[in-house]
Formats: sequence, structure tokens, C-alpha cells
Amino acid sequence: MRSVTFSEHGDRDVIEYAELADPEPADDEVLVDVKAGALNHLDVWTRRGLPGVDLEMPHTPGSDAAGVVESVGADVERFEPGDHVAVSAGVSCGTCEFCRDGDPTLCYRFRILGEHMPGVHAERAAVPADNLVPVPDHVEWEVAGSASLVFQTAWRMLHTRAEVEAGERVLVLGASGGVGHAAVQIADHAGCEVFATASSEAKLRHAEACGADHVIDYEADDFAEEVAALTDRRGVDVVVDHVGAATYPDSLASLARGGRLVTCGATTGPNPDAGLNRIFWNQLSVIGSTMGTPGEVDDVLEHVWDGTFEPRIRETFPMSEAAEAHRLLEDREGFGKVVVIPDSEL
Repeated sequence: MRSVTFSEHGDRDVIEYAELADPEPADDEVLVDVKAGALNHLDVWTRRGLPGVDLEMPHTPGSDAAGVVESVGADVERFEPGDHVAVSAGVSCGTCEFCRDGDPTLCYRFRILGEHMPGVHAERAAVPADNLVPVPDHVEWEVAGSASLVFQTAWRMLHTRAEVEAGERVLVLGASGGVGHAAVQIADHAGCEVFATASSEAKLRHAEACGADHVIDYEADDFAEEVAALTDRRGVDVVVDHVGAATYPDSLASLARGGRLVTCGATTGPNPDAGLNRIFWNQLSVIGSTMGTPGEVDDVLEHVWDGTFEPRIRETFPMSEAAEAHRLLEDREGFGKVVVIPDSEL
């Protein structure tokens, strides 16, 4: 079979579409005939190299994909050949105190397909059965293969960790990206007043189409000052920030007293000034969040399958052009998800 792969960390020129041995599913795994998969910024960071993550090379990236079950391992009962499935990338041990308590995202040995383990941007992928979700037959492959990671992440951030309520004000940073455009839709669906930032007029209009009530061009305006002006200096109840050091001070400044900042990433750096004086004086909460539990994945994807939420697709590439797909993410071109499809499916 052919697979997107790289044999060393580096720039986009390390990416190949190479011939690899067909995977053999273990007893608890399912062999998936991949039809489509989406890129996430995690794929870019993994390709460049992440501190403390020592990959076996060559490495196949990709945390999102969907396809048809080709065969199942001896211990698999949930799926059978012909089923349509999507990948949910979080892998846990199943036996630690957090897994036993029902929250595998806190697992001591939590890993992510495509980041710590071989990913799914290939013609075929052997995936643990616990990491697959049934997909209704009517759902398009590009949708099924691009929804799981970003929608489960945004759902857990807003509903489980920040506990948003109808009528609250929510600010979503980077609304043109995967988690950002999912968070706008989820906050809007929850009955919140949604504020969103993006870097161009086209991206702002897309954010409005996803449900944003107020949009802010963060390259032209100080978003904390804009939020203050739009809220009569009160601020918002929740900020969704996956950007990191570059936005953290203004994210805190955008919060109303008693507000919550929820974060799932630090693209621009992990170590901003803590802002403790603002945190204790305004009684703010800074909340971390990673991926989602199986129950959260099921809950949010039901809304995707029925069309309530929509992963917006900015462009689709054959897997042989994965380097160009990576470029779109790195250059922040367009709005929504970038999808790759095995060349054999075109």
C-alpha cells in the first residue's frame, strides 16, 4: 500500500508518498480502507519534531480519517467488514485510575494516533477498535474524515471543562482554524453570544456563517479592546484560546470577573507571563483541555452526522500532494479543514 510518510523531521520536503507493507491488524484492531483524512496543525508539529516525542521512522502522520472496515481482529465484536467508520485518535491504557474512572483523556499513558503512534494518512490503517466510531452511510467521506479531532476537542472545552450556559458570552480565537470554527458552531448551538477573531475579511465572513455574532480582525485591532467596547467594558464569560503565548495576556484581559479561559494548545509558545494578579483579583479560572472521552466523541459527532455541525472543507488534495496540504496549514490560507484522499480513490 502507499502512505504519506517521513523518515526524518524537517520542512515539507521530508514528506513522501511511499510504498509500505500492508498493516496486519492485531486481535483488538480493525483494518480500515481509508477514503479520506484531514490534516490538523498537530501533523505539522509532528513532522517538524516535538520535544520528548521519539518516533519510530519512517512515520505515517494523520490523526483524522474515515473509511470502510476491510477486516477485523479476532477479539473485535463492534464492527464487521463493510461498516463505515471514523477515527477518534486518543489512545489510553484502559487500566489506570483515570481510565477506570471514565476519563481516558487523563490517562497516564495517553497518546494520539499520528503524533505518538503511526497515523492514518495511508491507503489502509490498522486501528484499535476502541478508536473507531460508526458513521452513517449518508455522510460524505470528507466530512466523516475531518470532524472527529477538532469537534471533540471543542466540545469538551466548552461543555465539559468550561461548562458554558445559554446566554453567556464566548470569545473564540482563531475562528478560521479547525478547533476555532468548531468552537464557534458549538457555542452558538449552546445559546451563547459568540465573539470570534480571524485575520482577513473572508475569514470573518466565514466565522459569521458558522454562528459568530461579533467578529474582530485581530491583525487590525486589539481584540481585548474590541471585546471591551462591544460588552460595555464587562468582558466575556469564556475565552477559547488555542494560540498560546501571543494571545494569552489579551485573553485574560477579555474576561469578565469570574470568567474562564479554556485552552487546548499553545501554537505560539507555552510560557506566557502567568498574569497572576489579574487571575486572583478578577477571580478567573484557567482551564486545560485535551481531546475528548468516547462519550463526548459520540455526543458531538451525532450533531455532525445529522448536519447540525459542519466541518468546513477549504481544499482537498490527493495524498501524493500532502506537502502542499501542509503548506496551506502553515501559511494559514483559507478557512476550515484541509483533506487528503488516497490517490487510488481519485
